[in-house]
Amino acid sequence: MKFFGLPLTLLLYMAFLATSCNEQEKSCLLQFLAGILPEDGNTMSWRDGSGTDCCKWEGITCNESGSIIEISLASRSLEGSISPALGKLTGLLRLNLSYNSLSGGLPSELISSGSITVLDVSFNRLSGVLPKPHPSILEQPLQALNISSNLFTGQFPSTLWERTRNPVAINASNNSFNGLMPSSFCISSSSFAVLDFSFNKFSGSIPASLGECSALRVLKAGYNNLSGLLPDELFNATSLEYLSFPSNGLHGLLDDAHIMNIRKLVNLDLGGNTLNGKIPDSIGQLKRLEELRLNNNNMSGELQKINFYKLPNLKALDLLYNNFTGTVPESIYSCVNLIALRLSGNNLHGQVSPGIGNLKSLVFLSLGANNFTNITNTLQVLKNCRNLTFLLIGTNFRADCSLSGEIPLWLSKLQNLEMLFLNRNRLNGPIPAWIKNLNSLFCLDIYSNNLGGELPAALMGVFELPFYIGSFQYRITSTFPKTLDFSDNNLTGVIPQEIDQLKSLEKLNFSFNSLSGEIPQQLSSLTNLQQLDLSSNHLTGAIPLALNNLHFLSQFNVSHNDLEGTIPIGGQLSTFPSSSFDGNPKLCGIMVDKLCGSAEAPPFSVHSTAQTVKRVVFAIAFGVFFGVGVLSDQIVLSRYFG
Repeated sequence: MKFFGLPLTLLLYMAFLATSCNEQEKSCLLQFLAGILPEDGNTMSWRDGSGTDCCKWEGITCNESGSIIEISLASRSLEGSISPALGKLTGLLRLNLSYNSLSGGLPSELISSGSITVLDVSFNRLSGVLPKPHPSILEQPLQALNISSNLFTGQFPSTLWERTRNPVAINASNNSFNGLMPSSFCISSSSFAVLDFSFNKFSGSIPASLGECSALRVLKAGYNNLSGLLPDELFNATSLEYLSFPSNGLHGLLDDAHIMNIRKLVNLDLGGNTLNGKIPDSIGQLKRLEELRLNNNNMSGELQKINFYKLPNLKALDLLYNNFTGTVPESIYSCVNLIALRLSGNNLHGQVSPGIGNLKSLVFLSLGANNFTNITNTLQVLKNCRNLTFLLIGTNFRADCSLSGEIPLWLSKLQNLEMLFLNRNRLNGPIPAWIKNLNSLFCLDIYSNNLGGELPAALMGVFELPFYIGSFQYRITSTFPKTLDFSDNNLTGVIPQEIDQLKSLEKLNFSFNSLSGEIPQQLSSLTNLQQLDLSSNHLTGAIPLALNNLHFLSQFNVSHNDLEGTIPIGGQLSTFPSSSFDGNPKLCGIMVDKLCGSAEAPPFSVHSTAQTVKRVVFAIAFGVFFGVGVLSDQIVLSRYFG
């Protein structure tokens, strides 16, 4: 009621004072701006509007008193250094400069701030050692620190959190911190919920004191140089949901009693260590478990004895490269939410059970390098897994178990199929036209079979091998080359001109067939092509000059055909050895050391018969494919296994 006696102008003045930042805080912002180059459109407005209220500047938030409480300038393409002046903003609570290109060090004024509770400078180029809090700071309010994906080095300061009120989270992943992993996190407070130190250079053992972090939900320190045992005390952190130590040097056993202490666990990743012993029976007590990764260890035991019935939420199981024996347990087929299953590289035997058809969500299945039998039955039962996208079952079945007959019709129903490997079998008949309807397919490999007939033009027109660059869903699989490999079959006829519609194709192999006619000019439209092999056919005519425009071409082979004329020079084809053109006596040019239009030519000899060459190339191709097969397993599965 007393305000009613005040003049209106005085009330407006008081309101203005309550919402405007002061000159000192504005000066701090402009000092920060002075170190940023180039200025983006948002921060440029700060300088242009230097006479206006800085509380209204882009990315600035003030409280009712006009004090700056938040600066949020993430993903603004900022370059330059972070000014220490930001530490003088006494009311600043949250500072977010993530996803920029800032360099230099992290000012100690920010670490020792008496107000900042959340500091996020992740995904920049900051370097140097992480500053320690100023000795005069008795208590600091910092609760969450994200410095991940920078270039920090040196030891992580163990005193950083000893005087913190209620610390919650720290993410220091993807840097170059070294020395021992910090051990003082929960000395003064047990409130930490998230600790991520993965992708650094920490060594030594896992601190036993981490078991005192009773509120800890996420603990990640994979891809370091840690060694020793998993400390017993660690399992006292009963709130753990995510425990991840992959690719270190840990050894020892997984204890039954300890595993039971962390029943809230959702993700357990201990792959890439030297753990031994069996999978604890108590693993079935982790009813919330969604991902279990124990790949690349020395673990053993009979797999069929593990009870998976009590793991209804399991989505990913990775036991790659261990020493497990026995058969695949029937209980695993009760995990109806399973998306990815990798059992390759063990000593498993027997047949794949029809029960696998219960895994309706299964997308990735890798069973290779075991001793399974009956491939025909395996393919029959797998046809019920309609979402199966990646199937890796090689190096299981002996030659007398190879697939025979035509390419199975039921494959046409796998509309989500992205990669199809049917190589090195005894398939015959034509290439079915229904393959054109597999719209997600980007890798088709059916080399070394007995397939015959002509290359269907319709397949070229519809089968466009979609290019998934820029799509998060396919960010991993897009690194695998878009492939069409029909080599070592009995295909006849000409190469269809419609092949120019396969714009994203990177690898094309029609070698060791009976194709005839000329090399189509349309191949020059495949500008993403990196490998082209048309060798050991009956192709005639000249090599198209336009193939010189395939600037990404790194492998090229047209040897052992009936080609003639001058080999194009002055472009990409000039970079390949003479062996790429061998076995075409009518070809001439500097690549084969034979002058065009000359009756005399230097002696030219073919050092092996076509049959011998075919055997050698086949042996090389087998070796290359085996290596690529293992590599593809690693690339593709990373989409589902971290």
